Amino acid sequence: MVVGQIKQVEAERDALLEPRSDAAGEADTGPRLIQLRGIGPEFAGVLHAEAFFRSFSNRRQVAAYAGLAPSPWQSGSMDREQGVSKAGNKRLRTTMIQVAWLWLRHQPDSELTKWYAERVGANGGRARRVMIVAVARKLLIALWQFVSAGVVPAGALLKAA
Repeated sequence: MVVGQIKQVEAERDALLEPRSDAAGEADTGPRLIQLRGIGPEFAGVLHAEAFFRSFSNRRQVAAYAGLAPSPWQSGSMDREQGVSKAGNKRLRTTMIQVAWLWLRHQPDSELTKWYAERVGANGGRARRVMIVAVARKLLIALWQFVSAGVVPAGALLKAA
């Protein structure tokens, strides 16, 4: 019985990720994410359902929607940006952090992975956890560009067809 329910849920997920076109003739964004190495159907479904079903004007809107944008701090003439605001979609933010860890593992030659390795270096612990949030933000923006404009993230590998 449980196996049947799992198969039914997987069939529904796969149906959601099927390529289709809307009335305007634009292709659906769900299946594009699966083309990237390290992103499977589960994460592609979550990203499509939580973020990429809507349209954003710029990358700041994408990061702010996920709660991965820096929050400003102003005092007098001093303007600084603090850590992430966490004011956005919690499911999307936590999913992006998980996807960022997978990205580092499955996309070792991408520019984003090299940027992370250069910044973290031999440091560990807290620096790695702080930097993975920055990777999640940059990756979310790169995935948004991939889904909306077809721009493959720099150095990213696609799955073999």
